[in-house]
Amino acid sequence: MKKLIFAAFLFTIIGCQQNKIAFVDNVKLMDEYQEKLDMESKFKTKAEALNRKRDSISQAFQMEAQAFQGKAEKMSADQAQKEYGMLQQRGQMIGQQLQQQEQELQSISQTEMDSIISTVKKEIKAFGKDKGYTFILGGGEGGSVLYGDEAKDVTKEVLDILNAKYKK
Repeated sequence: MKKLIFAAFLFTIIGCQQNKIAFVDNVKLMDEYQEKLDMESKFKTKAEALNRKRDSISQAFQMEAQAFQGKAEKMSADQAQKEYGMLQQRGQMIGQQLQQQEQELQSISQTEMDSIISTVKKEIKAFGKDKGYTFILGGGEGGSVLYGDEAKDVTKEVLDILNAKYKK
């Protein structure tokens, strides 16, 4: 009798402590989050500008190198070799400067992306607390949800909240 009462008590406790679980499709969330889209657009524009600058500098340097070849024929071998060495050094400096600018752009882009990811995680956490979820799992590529009932997918709700806050 005591075992039966204990089992009923245990069943009641377990039944009352049911977890509320949902999932978010991480890929869809990030693909449709306006702040991320704006950030990508901004950095695409900056990368294109850097590429145009690189092309322009490369063209100017090639023209300078061609002009040097014409002048080098009229110079002594020592003078031509000395100026060729200086031209090479300038070319390496220009290449290093452009590479440094590209790395800076990538670093800034990564920092902004990390900030966006942090914002998304905080919003998912706040959403989960507000809605009383015990767990919100991550789905999509590389996510931990292999299957989820459509009714448990809260991606759209979280995305709407994120985009509304971003518009402000």
